[in-house]
Parts: sequence; C-alpha cells; structure tokens
Amino acid sequence: MRSPLWLLLCAILFSSCSTTPPYVYRYVPGKTATLQNGYAIAPRSAPPEVHSAIAAGNRIAGLPYRIGGGHANSFDHSYDCSGATSFVLMASGRMKSPAPSSYFRRYGEKGHGEWISIYARKGHVFLVVAGLRFDTGWAEGPRGPKWTKKSRPASGYVVRHPQGL
Repeated sequence: MRSPLWLLLCAILFSSCSTTPPYVYRYVPGKTATLQNGYAIAPRSAPPEVHSAIAAGNRIAGLPYRIGGGHANSFDHSYDCSGATSFVLMASGRMKSPAPSSYFRRYGEKGHGEWISIYARKGHVFLVVAGLRFDTGWAEGPRGPKWTKKSRPASGYVVRHPQGL
C-alpha cells in the first residue's frame, strides 16, 4: 500500500503513477556516485563492474542522440537509449552485444539492483548506476546520453537489474 504522501506527490508531479515509482535521486554516502561537470564519479566501495559501467557512461556522455546509434559499432559517434544502455552494460561485462529497448524488459532479474537498475518500457530504456540516472532524455539540454540527478516518472516501466548487482 502506498502512503498518502507518495500518492499526493505522484498526482502533483507526474499526473498518474503506475506500480513503478518514479526515479528520484537520493544521495547515500558510500553507495551513490557523484556528478561533476557532467561526469559521474563512482563511490570507492562500488564493485569493479560498477566502476567500469560508470567509465563507459562517461566515455559517451554528451554525445548526440541518433536512432540506431550504438548498435552497429561497439563505439559510435551518437547513441539512442538502448545503444547507450547496451554500451554501459557491455563495458561492465554484463552483455555481449547491443540490444533494442524491448530486450531490457526481460533482461537480468526483476526489481531494483543494489548498484545498477534498468528501467525499460516499450520504446525506451534508461539506467540508474550507483544512484545516478544515465539517460538519453528527460534532462537539460539536447537529447543524448548523459548523467543526471533529475527525477523522472516511470509509469509503464519495468525495473530489472544485472544478476549480483
């Protein structure tokens, strides 16, 4: 059962809420990456896969958005949502090749991960790595992969995570 405050927040900020609550940034010392000049800095205590995922996200952060970007090459000059998600998960050793957004609705295990969570719905996917959102939309500036603390509604999304993370 959702608390009345949560329901009110959803009604005000996001019009309607599904069973998937919105992504809301929360800083937890030792568990949350920090954001500096558009780049994420992994917490020291994060596992090596998380450090690799964040380094990969930093490598493509700020590149432009392009439908199909990141699917033909392991490193591309522009990315769409699933290409960016695939790039980060491949760098963490959790995927072997790029996949479309629909694939992530079944990827890994159900629910939020301790370090990495994937939010997927028909037509879009984004990641949360050590508490920071890595997304191609719903952030300031032009579309394209970037790190952000900005909240995002998650109505219609399923949440998955890589096994063990």
